[in-house]
Amino acid sequence: MNHRRPMPYDRRTFLQRSGMGLGALGLAGMLGEAGLAPSAASAASFGSQPTRQHYPGKAKRVIHFFLNGGPSQVDTFDHKPMLAKYAGQPIPETLATERKTGAAFPSPFKFRPYGQSGIEVSDIFSRIGEHVDDIAVINSMFAHLPNHEPSLMLMNCGDSVQPRPSVGSWVLYGMGSENQNLPGFIALCPGGYPIKDAENWQAGFLPGAYQGTYIDTQFEEVERLIANIRSPHATTAMQRRQLDLLGQLNAEHRASRSDPRLDARIESFELAFRMQMAATDAFDLDREPQHIRELYGDGVNARQTLIARRLLERGVRYVQLWHGAGQPWDHHSGLEGGHRDLARQIDQPVAALLTDLKQRGMFDDTLVIFGGEFGRTPTVELGADGNSLLGRDHNQYGFTVWLAGGGVRGGTVHGATDDFGFKAVDQPTSVHDLHATILHLLGFDHERLTFRYAGRDFRLTDVQGQVIGNIVA
Repeated sequence: MNHRRPMPYDRRTFLQRSGMGLGALGLAGMLGEAGLAPSAASAASFGSQPTRQHYPGKAKRVIHFFLNGGPSQVDTFDHKPMLAKYAGQPIPETLATERKTGAAFPSPFKFRPYGQSGIEVSDIFSRIGEHVDDIAVINSMFAHLPNHEPSLMLMNCGDSVQPRPSVGSWVLYGMGSENQNLPGFIALCPGGYPIKDAENWQAGFLPGAYQGTYIDTQFEEVERLIANIRSPHATTAMQRRQLDLLGQLNAEHRASRSDPRLDARIESFELAFRMQMAATDAFDLDREPQHIRELYGDGVNARQTLIARRLLERGVRYVQLWHGAGQPWDHHSGLEGGHRDLARQIDQPVAALLTDLKQRGMFDDTLVIFGGEFGRTPTVELGADGNSLLGRDHNQYGFTVWLAGGGVRGGTVHGATDDFGFKAVDQPTSVHDLHATILHLLGFDHERLTFRYAGRDFRLTDVQGQVIGNIVA
C-alpha cells in the first residue's frame, strides 16, 4: 500500500490555520503593514469605495494636457523682451546646459495681453489666451534634471528615480470613480506611447486597480481604440457565464492566499466586461451635435479632447491627454515651425474644452492642468559645427505650467523667471508644490493622503511640498 506523506505547511498556510484562525488575523495585519494586503477597492467596484477626502474639495475631476517633450516657456506664456534686446549676444548670466548653447534667442512669436488681467500670451496660443482670466499661470516651476526620463517621472509620479504611483493613481485611490463601467484613470495618447511608456500612469505600490488605462486615440472606430472590446465568438450572455465561472475559480484560488495583484486582475476582468457597452457610448463622437464637433475642430488632438470631456462627464476621475508618441515638443532645432504646428493642433481644442465645460456647468469642479516635464533654454542650441540650430535645449531651471477651473483663482500669475527666462527667481515652485496644490483642490491634505508600504507611509509629495496659496480661489 502506497502511503503518501502529507505536504508540509508553508509559513503562510501555517499562520492562517494557527489558533483557530487567529493566525490569519495576525497575518493580515502584517501584510497590511507591508502594503501587501488587498484593499477593499481592488476587490470591489470603484464606485462603492468610500472617499478618503479630508475636506470638501472644489474639484471633482482632473484633465491634464501633457505637452511631452518640453514646450518653451519663453515662446508661450513667459514673455521676455530682454531676449530681443540681447539677440545674437551672450546673456549676462548663463547656466549649465545639457548641450552647447550660444547667444540669446528671441522668441519668433509675438506676445500680447489678454483679458481684464492683461496676462501676456504668445500668438501661437491666441485662443487659449482668450480664457486667460480663468487661468492661473505658474511661471516659476523648476525640475531637477535636464533629461526627459527623470523629469517625466518627477512630474507624473513625484520622484525622479524611484518607481512611485502616478498622480492619477493617487487621485483615484483617494476619491474612487463615479462610474463602475469605465476605468477611473485613463491616458489618451495617439500613435503609441510617450517616453517611459506606461510608467507615466503606473500604480506603483498602490493596488493595480488604480493604474491608468491607455487608449491609442489615433484610431476612430471603438473596436480599434479599445482592443477586444467586442467578442467575435460569444454573445454577451455567454461571456457573462464564462466570466462567472472564471470568477469562481479565481475566488477558490484567492481563498488560500493574499495577493493584491490577483484582486486587481479579477476586477480588471469584470471592468472589461462592463466596459463593452459604456465605452462604445463614451468614445462615439457621432453622438455629439455638429456644432460641438466644430467647436473642438479637426484632427486627432481635437478628437481626443472631446473624448476626454465625454469621459469626465461620465464619472472618470482623471484623464491625461498626451500630445503624441515619443516627445513631440522636443525642438532642439527648427523651433519656430515645430512649436507653431503643434500649438495649432491643440490651441482650439483646449480653448473649446474650457468653453464647453462652462456651458455644461462643469468648469467650477473640473481641474484643468496644462504643461510639460520642463522648459527650454532662452539661448539658442548649437550644432557640432558651432552654428545655430534655431532651437532650444532642455531647461529644468525654470518653466511654465498653468491651471484652470476647480477652485483655481483665474487671471493670476505666480512667480517669475529671471529677465531672460532661464531660472525661477521669484517664488520658485517645485513639482511637489504643484502636486500638493492639485491634491488640495481635490480635498486632500497632501501630508495625510498616504499608503503604507514596506514599513513606512508613502505620499505623492514624499517629504516636501507646499500648497501654492495665491492661485487658490
